[in-house]
Amino acid sequence: MPVFDRLSVLLCHAVVPVLVVLLSVSGHPQAFPCRLMQSTALCKNCQLSAVPNHLPPQIEEIYLDKNLLINLQDGCLSRYPILRTCSCANNHLRTVEENVFSESPLIENLNFADNELHDGHKQVAQSFSPLSQLKTLDLSGNGLTEDMVSVLLQNLSSLESLYLSRNVMLRLDETTFRNLHQLKELNVERNLLFEIDGAFYHMKKLQRLNLAFNCLPCLVNFEMTQLLVLNASHNSIEWFITNQNLSETFQLETLDLSDNHLLFFPFLPTHNHIRTLILSNNWVSFYQDFANATSSNWTTKVEFYNLGQNVGNVTMELWNESLHGDISSVELLDLSENKVDNFPQGFIQQMPRLNWLRLRSNCLQSFSLTPEDLPVTLYELDVSKNRLTELKASQSTISKLNNLTYLNLSTNDIQKLSPTIFANLPSLSTVDLSHNPVDVCFSEESNYSSSTCVLWSNIVTLKKLYLEGCGIQNMPPSPFKGTPLTHLELSNNLDLHIKQESLAGLSNTLEHLGLGNTGLQDFDFSPYSHLRSLNISRNSMSEFPESLVALNLRLLDLRDNMLTTIPSKHATILAQRLQAVYLNGNAFNCCHLDWYRTFVENKGISVVDLSEITCLDFNLRHHKVMLFDAVHCGGISNEESFVWYILLFVTVSVSIVGISVIYLLTFRPKMLPRAIKKRWRPTPY
Repeated sequence: MPVFDRLSVLLCHAVVPVLVVLLSVSGHPQAFPCRLMQSTALCKNCQLSAVPNHLPPQIEEIYLDKNLLINLQDGCLSRYPILRTCSCANNHLRTVEENVFSESPLIENLNFADNELHDGHKQVAQSFSPLSQLKTLDLSGNGLTEDMVSVLLQNLSSLESLYLSRNVMLRLDETTFRNLHQLKELNVERNLLFEIDGAFYHMKKLQRLNLAFNCLPCLVNFEMTQLLVLNASHNSIEWFITNQNLSETFQLETLDLSDNHLLFFPFLPTHNHIRTLILSNNWVSFYQDFANATSSNWTTKVEFYNLGQNVGNVTMELWNESLHGDISSVELLDLSENKVDNFPQGFIQQMPRLNWLRLRSNCLQSFSLTPEDLPVTLYELDVSKNRLTELKASQSTISKLNNLTYLNLSTNDIQKLSPTIFANLPSLSTVDLSHNPVDVCFSEESNYSSSTCVLWSNIVTLKKLYLEGCGIQNMPPSPFKGTPLTHLELSNNLDLHIKQESLAGLSNTLEHLGLGNTGLQDFDFSPYSHLRSLNISRNSMSEFPESLVALNLRLLDLRDNMLTTIPSKHATILAQRLQAVYLNGNAFNCCHLDWYRTFVENKGISVVDLSEITCLDFNLRHHKVMLFDAVHCGGISNEESFVWYILLFVTVSVSIVGISVIYLLTFRPKMLPRAIKKRWRPTPY
């Protein structure tokens, strides 16, 4: 065979197939948008309108969330026989054909959240039939009613976790989940539920139940002893009453009844393991003292009606505080934003394991900070936003509260407390006394029986102190000596006369300092080398404090001062160190904005209020710094400067000519006519 013929054959066998492949790829592009990770296919947000059929058959997990799926057709999953997880959330699914899962019987997790399955729910229910090993199902956000849900779940007895949030269910009964005997977790939040008549009592393995954001009016005869977590927040619940006839110990550990209409402290099980009890934003109060003080015949019988006019009677002594049940295991009690003005005698002491007690926004007028009234385990106490005028404490025994670390007493009207009360708490790390008429004591030797002030020196555990808006005017020398504060907040103390010696002893520890709205005009911040956050807003500072350049600040608040500019050399240094800065409300000069350009060009610093910052031009008109064009500033544009020089020359020239004419007409009246005649002699014809 000739050499040329052999070469032709070789080219045909070697090159042509490559060309065919290249042409096929270029003429009919194949898209492979999914990302493979071992046995998982991630196909989220890939604009897919069908299940991809090019994936390896060994795929066990496929995520098709946020695509354009409208229908799952029979056979679309047949290529993946060992599929265990299929997620199609956030699509437009309306139908799922009957045999979609017939060849994928091993599926354990199925996510159809945020689709439109309400119309084709019967067909979807039939498609679920082969899924005998399904453990987790998410049907949230599909517009499902309780009847649709009942149909969808009729053959799914293997389910352990079920999510039905954001649907339109109104009422649940014993038939809704009748076959779900293995269910451990159920989420039905954000529906329209007003009744749950016996819907969960047959679920003996249910441990986590979420009923939040519904319309439930009460939870009465609660007897789900196996439940560990119950979230019934954001409903309209007025009563929570456990079946008091049960002697069995309830396993409940977390009970969330926040944002309801509770009138009474919940009637908890006689025996339980509740550790977290959240009752914030209700109408809870304690009425035992009120009931004992009146001779009225208080009723002890309460009748509960459901919408079917079925009556359930619950008879109890509403004023008997023992009905609160066992609270001995409670570690966190949140009663914030209620109507509590007192506690029954020894109530808090019934919680010997209590670590967190939150009583913000109630009606308390006095509070006792003593181990006789508080458990020694208490770590955090928040009684802010009450009506406290007095904080009681026993100097001899208060040290027994040796676990108390965080204490918030802000926004009260405390007018009586011991000056050394906080020095006697051995673990105290954070104190917030903001918005109380509390002053800073000058020395330990003074007599403070007639005034309200606190000694802050030599409290070796105290790290954070908040005294915002306390009306402090005079700070004594070295008031924090021996106290290693890292955070000190003194903002909103009008006319605070703070001097360098007022912060003596804090140069090696202070990390945050708040001096906003204190009338500050000048201060040397250079000694505080550890400072990372500084608030000097709403003062009268007309010049940028040069001492700030020596610090390694991360956050700086300069709002609402009288600054006209920030020197360029200072702005350059700040831009390299700061992470966030606030500058709105100053009188910046529009023609001295080099600092602004420095900040904008440096991507490491965030000017948080950049869109609000304004500057003043020559005519004292305000401009947005972001929109201001430097061409409007004199001396910046050469062309505009030249125009101004011409106008100035013309003006001066006209003025000189005008003055000369007036002078000649006034003092040399004959000279001007002679000059004109000499200039314009008549010409003879």
